[in-house]
This record gives sequence, C-alpha cells and structure tokens, in this order.
Amino acid sequence: MRRLLPVTDQTPAADDRAWSLDELADAYAYPEIPSGAQGWLRANMVSSLDGAAQHDGRSQQLSGDADMRIFGTLRALADAVVVGAETVRLEGYRPARERAAFAGRRRAAGQGRAPAIAVVSASLALDFSLPLFTEPLVPTLVLTGAAAPPDRVRAAERAGARVVVAGDGAGVDPSRAVAALAGLGLRRLLTEGGPRLLGQFVASGTLDELCLTLSPAMTAGGAQRIAGGPAAAVPERFALASVLEEAGFLFTRYRRI
Repeated sequence: MRRLLPVTDQTPAADDRAWSLDELADAYAYPEIPSGAQGWLRANMVSSLDGAAQHDGRSQQLSGDADMRIFGTLRALADAVVVGAETVRLEGYRPARERAAFAGRRRAAGQGRAPAIAVVSASLALDFSLPLFTEPLVPTLVLTGAAAPPDRVRAAERAGARVVVAGDGAGVDPSRAVAALAGLGLRRLLTEGGPRLLGQFVASGTLDELCLTLSPAMTAGGAQRIAGGPAAAVPERFALASVLEEAGFLFTRYRRI
C-alpha cells in the first residue's frame, strides 16, 4: 500500500508491502472531538468505477483484501457502527468481535471490547433470533421512532437489544440518532450503509467524513449509488483529506467543509 495524499517528507516513492494494522489505525484515527460536539460520524462505502455500490445486491464483490483490512480497522476504531435494517438483512450482519490487535488502543481511548452495532429500523421487522441480537459482546442497539410497533419493541428487548427512540413518528431522525448515541457515550460513529441510510445522513447534514473505496471494477446494470433517497437541498461539500492505493484500489477520505 502506498500513500498518495497527503505527501510528506517521510512519504516513500513506492511502498508495495501491506500496511500493518497499527499503521492503518494511525492513518484512520478519529479527530479530536470538541467537548461540546455530539460526535463524529464517518461513513465507509465502496463503489465501482461506474458508480455502483453493490453487485447482485451485495457490496462484497466490489471489495478486496486491502479494503477488508480497512473495513476491520474502521470498525475497531469506532464506538458504534450504525447500519440500516435492510443492510442487516442482505449482508447477514453479525456482532462486532473483539480484536486483540486493537485492544490496547481501545482501552487507551476508554472504549469497550468491541463497538456496539446500532440498527436503524422504523418497523423493527428484524429477526431477533440472529446472533447479532443473541450473541453480541455488547448489547445491540435498535434506533427507531416513537411510533414503532409496541410488540416489536418488546420482541427486541426480550432478545437483549436496547431500543433507543430517535424520532417522533415512525421513522428515525438522523440528527437525533447521532445525539442519542452521544448521550450513551458513543461519539466515534461509523456507518456502513446501506445507501438509503447514508442518503439520510447526507440530506440532514449529519455526515462528517466519507471513507470511500474506489474499486477497479465495472458492473454496468442499474445498481444503486452509495447514497440514495431524497436529494440534499444544497450539495454538501467535502474536502479531500487522504488517498491510499493498493492493487488498483483507491482508498479516499473526505471531510465535510
């Protein structure tokens, strides 16, 4: 892997080795979050060269070894991973696991053994018998609205999930979701999608950072982009913070201006 941006005096002209997990963790460290701020929400997504976020409904075929190492690193740095219910169903989400390589770093940051998974769902139409709910190291969170079906709320709680209300109606308000998680001490946030959920964070002006992997693949077809749903009133502007490259994959980071 080699760093293309930012360029420093220590940046090698070429570096074909795989970076260690410590090097990746340093490269993707969260910024200092001011005491008055709710938190820092970053997204991690992958896209083909022609703009597809998925192939056959899943993102796995667009990924690669380096992308998966970065995926694991971003998870290991987060307090909580925020994900949409449809992505949980399609991608077969499991609980985040404890990673020995990051244990010391998490302890130093005052974090638990693994990040919590926070599932955003208005209807709570989820299979609460899945390991995501029955076997997590830390209880899985379910973010929903005040009008969520009471029987589904009870089902979630019986399964051991913690239900967090972050909206007045049936849906979840993105800004309230971030605030609710911050209220639980979860301020370093990572969302892995899907595209609909990311679109909601973008439209609400809640997204602070995008980690976008550009895969050297073309898919054609009508696959969804990395963000969907209603358009933002005004396009959100982001500044390029860093670019890494390995095996033709570009790993970019953009921060909201």
